[in-house]
Amino acid sequence: MTTAVLEPRAGRRCHNLLNSLHATHFFSPELAEELAALGVTHPRAVNFAVRAAALGPVGAGTVTAAFYNYKHELVARHVPAVWETASPRDVLAARLRAVDASMRRLLGVDAVESGAMAEAAELALRATEACSRPGRPLYSAHADLSVPGEPHLAYWYATTLLREHRGDGHLAVLVAAGLDGLEAVVTHTATGRGMHPKWVFATRGWSRDDWDAAEERLRERGLLDAAGEPTAAGTALRAEIETRTDHLDRAPYERLGTDGVTRLTELAAGFARTAVAAGAFPADLIGRG
Repeated sequence: MTTAVLEPRAGRRCHNLLNSLHATHFFSPELAEELAALGVTHPRAVNFAVRAAALGPVGAGTVTAAFYNYKHELVARHVPAVWETASPRDVLAARLRAVDASMRRLLGVDAVESGAMAEAAELALRATEACSRPGRPLYSAHADLSVPGEPHLAYWYATTLLREHRGDGHLAVLVAAGLDGLEAVVTHTATGRGMHPKWVFATRGWSRDDWDAAEERLRERGLLDAAGEPTAAGTALRAEIETRTDHLDRAPYERLGTDGVTRLTELAAGFARTAVAAGAFPADLIGRG
């Protein structure tokens, strides 16, 4: 096992590329079709069901806490009612079928069945061996699931674990920074790297009034200026949040070592580029508006 000290942002870069492919299934028609076959048709219900299913038939409070940046009233409109339509077990199976179909469509059969995919799966799964459960409910719930047998599904499963491991740690950092769910989104969008406001309104349940109120709170803290741009303090806070998140998420990438992270990053970048070029995401998903 290699435990060499990594370049500080190497793990973050690798995670971001792994997460790019993982996130494609949330926008895939295959996911909507699979959940519709179970009777779950509302897009928000689909999203809550597939990501929370590993937790079991939980209530709205648990989902709001674990997801962090969704308005509770939106969550409560769909959870726990969704479990009366489809069981978590059936949702998880449908999600995996959708991932299989969408990866084959976006990447092509040759890539899905390639040696590169098998290598990426092996590296990503090795990284997950260093993940930790305490304080990480979404990661820990997904870690209880079985590793799929096919390499491309094993790769996607490992990216799920690595996504939720980093995400759980990130939420702890946001709480410590005093940013609520919407404030976290607003500050991220203000950097130009976060979700466009129209997608926040459509998917997270927040209104323009909610957004404006969050911006005003952030101005009062000196984190945004009058035009909604990050101040020096706001920029510094976002940088500190990412650095602290890196620290909490360092173990999986230290497990791989420098060479392993470099290779996994290279493989993940290739898969992510192919998926994006195939139209995996809406063109206006990211931006400040």
